[in-house]
Amino acid sequence: MLPLDTLRGHADRLAGTTLASLFDADPRRGERMSVRAGELYLDYSKNRLDDAVLADLVDAAERAGLPERARAMFAGEHINVTEDRSVLHVALRKPAGESLVVDGVDVVAQVHEVLGRMAELATAVRSGQWRGHTGERITHVVNIGIGGSDLGPRMVVRALRRYVDDGLTVRFVANVDGADLESALEGLDPQRTLFVVCSKTFTTAETLANATAARTWLVDALGDDAAVARHFVAVSTNADAVAEFGIDQHNMFGFWDWVGGRYSVTSAIGLSVMLAVGPDHFGELLAGFHDMDEHFRTAPLAENLPVLLGLIGVWERNGLGMQSLAVLPYAQDLELLPAYLQQLDMESNGKSVTLDGEPVGHDTGPIVWGQPGTNGQHAFYQLLHQGTTVVPCDMIAVLAPLSGLRSQHDQLLANCLAQTQALAFGRSRQEVVDSGVDPALAGHRTFPGNRPSNTILMSELTPRALGQLIAAYEHKVFTQGVLWDVNSFDQWGVELGKTLARALVAEMDGDGAGAELDSSTRRLLDLYRQAR
Repeated sequence: MLPLDTLRGHADRLAGTTLASLFDADPRRGERMSVRAGELYLDYSKNRLDDAVLADLVDAAERAGLPERARAMFAGEHINVTEDRSVLHVALRKPAGESLVVDGVDVVAQVHEVLGRMAELATAVRSGQWRGHTGERITHVVNIGIGGSDLGPRMVVRALRRYVDDGLTVRFVANVDGADLESALEGLDPQRTLFVVCSKTFTTAETLANATAARTWLVDALGDDAAVARHFVAVSTNADAVAEFGIDQHNMFGFWDWVGGRYSVTSAIGLSVMLAVGPDHFGELLAGFHDMDEHFRTAPLAENLPVLLGLIGVWERNGLGMQSLAVLPYAQDLELLPAYLQQLDMESNGKSVTLDGEPVGHDTGPIVWGQPGTNGQHAFYQLLHQGTTVVPCDMIAVLAPLSGLRSQHDQLLANCLAQTQALAFGRSRQEVVDSGVDPALAGHRTFPGNRPSNTILMSELTPRALGQLIAAYEHKVFTQGVLWDVNSFDQWGVELGKTLARALVAEMDGDGAGAELDSSTRRLLDLYRQAR
């Protein structure tokens, strides 16, 4: 049970304590409140907490059974209780030769069989051995998916742009809005385009609508239904539907019900990533995930990077009452990371019932949002520094430049560190006046400070380091789910809207059964039908 009274007691005790005073009292705070894991360095010293808070948070994790729950996950126990499934994304990145038998099956062997077939396809496409229907080499790859089947591959390909084969252009389509597909296809040559359709059941409405439209685009251009087999591959488990679509079942890559969509980028869902960066670099990405899996599995809770991120988030949510988290990567190549983590966190822990199906007695997942610095500094940082809502921030920076413009990288890192400094320590009214500002304007130039942030530094943005970073957030989310006593691995909240949408589509086409609608929805539907 989450010790709310203890957390609130600490919050009351620290109410008058500033980060400045905590740093003054402990000259080594910045060095002491840090941890390394792989190529990541986490500085959590600029959070409004002390050793007593951390000790009680670690104790709460022990009492909630975090070590036992982690062991159960790694062993393949059915910890996704509402769907009676294992949660084994960690098995997707186990090295070849290891074994994990779950329900009588060695899942690691299965994983590497699929990885091997993915590597064969990627090598054939990248080498030019795989040819399109007219004999042309593939130069464009279009990934069609949605949610975890889109956000993960899209984010990773963007982050690893420096590793992408120069001869390939990789694009992504997710939105059922036809404009998304039209934009992705703009300027592409059908003879040179390969589509990767990602849908476990091959029934996902948005994905199938886009895949069908892409199929029509291809066949209309090449004039032969047989072309589909050379220009479409599938990531799915529905062999019959894949074959009916026209895709060769040999080019269907499966995954398992113990892989959740938002945890699936290291599964066959990452096929477009492997096509882009090659099997070797994809292997390095998997190795980075595994590095962090092992750290999370073996490191003591008080020295465990993902656990510390999770515990600090619980403290800010339940002790300090903070409602959101800003993810602010100071690396343009990580521009899609906030959106990826938004799904990972909010779909996992945006829950209001416990594992037993009872209402929770505390707040759960925060609202996650953000965009790269320094762009955000000229957009929403005003609120972060002087607004009435305090927003914890995760600042993520890469020590090695991502371009040849070294002086600009210096500016980028200086801005990142300066922002954490300004958030933490602010500037008092007296300091403003002493700097020569008109006292009448001093209030406008005062910064309250005492606003929390984590700083995560990466040595380089390599495939391995990126894998470590993503896995750290996966295990952070798991840690928080355990303390909040929610199931981080289902997502029933997305179902109702889908069901209602199917009924409304039937109404639009005149095939509905005259569903009873509220006056607002009925009026809005009528307006659309008139416009159509």
